[in-house]
Order: sequence, then C-alpha cells, then structure tokens
Amino acid sequence: MSELALQRGKSKFWRELNAVAAIVARDITLTLKSPSALIMSLAMPVVMMGMLGGTLAQNMAGGLSFNYGPFMLIGMLVNMLVMTTTMGMTSLVEDRTTDFTQEMLISPVSRYSIVVGKILGSSFTAVVSIFGTLVEGLFMGITLHPGQLLAILALAPLICLAGGALAMLVIGLVKSSKTANFAVMLMTMPQMFLSGAIIPISQSNGVLLVLSRAMPMTYALDLVRAVVYAGTPEYDSVVMFNPMVNLTVIAALTVVCLIIGTFFFARSEKNR
Repeated sequence: MSELALQRGKSKFWRELNAVAAIVARDITLTLKSPSALIMSLAMPVVMMGMLGGTLAQNMAGGLSFNYGPFMLIGMLVNMLVMTTTMGMTSLVEDRTTDFTQEMLISPVSRYSIVVGKILGSSFTAVVSIFGTLVEGLFMGITLHPGQLLAILALAPLICLAGGALAMLVIGLVKSSKTANFAVMLMTMPQMFLSGAIIPISQSNGVLLVLSRAMPMTYALDLVRAVVYAGTPEYDSVVMFNPMVNLTVIAALTVVCLIIGTFFFARSEKNR
C-alpha cells in the first residue's frame, strides 16, 4: 500500500513539474515572438537609469559615504527584476479573453503550479532586462565584479518569485487587463523610490519610514546589497537589516501573497 502511495506521489510530482515547464516554455515562446517586448525590456533601463539615475548621481552623490554608482546599479537591477516580472504577470488577465486561463485551471494540476510557472515564465523577460541595465551601467562607467553579478543572478529567482506573488494580489481582484496593468504599475513605481533602489532611505522618518518598511522590494534589495557588499568597508553604510531578517520577511510575504492571490484568482475564474 505504501509503495503504491509512493508511486502516486512521484507521478503527481512529475505531472506538476511538467505543467510548470510547459507554462514557462509558453511564456518564453510568446516573448521571443514579440520583439517589441524584448526591445522595451532593454530600453526601459536606459530611460530609468540613464536619465533618472544619471541626474541623481550628478547632483547628490558627493555627500554620500559610499560610491553611488554601484549602489544605484544594484538597485536598478533588482527594480527591473521585480517590475518586469510583475508586469508580465498581467498576461494572466489577458488570457481570460481566450479562456486559456480556465483551460489551465480545469486541468489536473495544482493552481500553484500554474502560478509558479507563470512567474518563472515572466522572469525570463526580467532577466533580459538586467542585461540592458548592465550595458547602460557600462556606458555610465559603473561595473560590478563577476562574483557580484553571479550573486545577483543566484538571488534573481527569489526576487522574481516575490514580485510575481505580490502581483497575484492585484490580478486576483481585477477583471480588465488595462486595470491590471495600471494597478501593477501603481504598485511597482512607488517601490522604486521608497525601497532605496536609487535614493538612499536609511535616514527616512515619519510616513516615509513606514511606507519604506512596508515595501517588499525594500527587503529584497537590502538582501542583494548585503550579499554584494559582504566583507567591504561600505557594508554598514549601505545595508540596513540582517540578511536573515530580509530573507525571513521575503519568504513570509511571498507565501502569504501567493496563497491569497491565487485563491482570489481561482475564485474569480470559477465565478465567470
């Protein structure tokens, strides 16, 4: 009896894994067939980092106790991973018009496998966007060591998963793709400024302090900087929290957002 249960468990595991792989492959294929999406993912870092970051670097970097260039580059890398993943998740709402979403939900796979597959598929474009950010950094004379880049890439799946889980909260409550795009943008843009991606927030107080601590990207960004700046003299000036605190908060928020968002999304499809 136990052997039969073990075989069923293995069969279910592979079925769920195949479902995730199929959804990821579909999203990557759709992205590759849409050159405009790839161009935008490469162009967005140029606009954000080149114009906004460049202006800040020229006007405020002199009063900081650390090199602002790498600080901003790391912030923009994390920001692009979160923003691009969350924007890619809105295609779940677009899939409603073709009933593709309902076809996935009635298939014999877990709803969480569908959502995780969608997040991983959306993260493909996010990873492409960080190459655009690195190229823009080169033009601005900002570079990172290969080991630091590898550390960021190693944390990229966790960052994308957290961003995608946060997007599910919005997607589960809206019906229109236009509304979803606007809501997700409204959710991600403030995080770029309040999480410390391009503007240091260690001296924030009052309402800004509360808002910055409520932003999930604050902890994702601080974790990445903790790994990148580990062992350097600038660590205490750049990193705000213990890495384990960051990791715990990210994991908790990801699980909570994933469960609640997936529940509302599946319920909205059932009520159609």
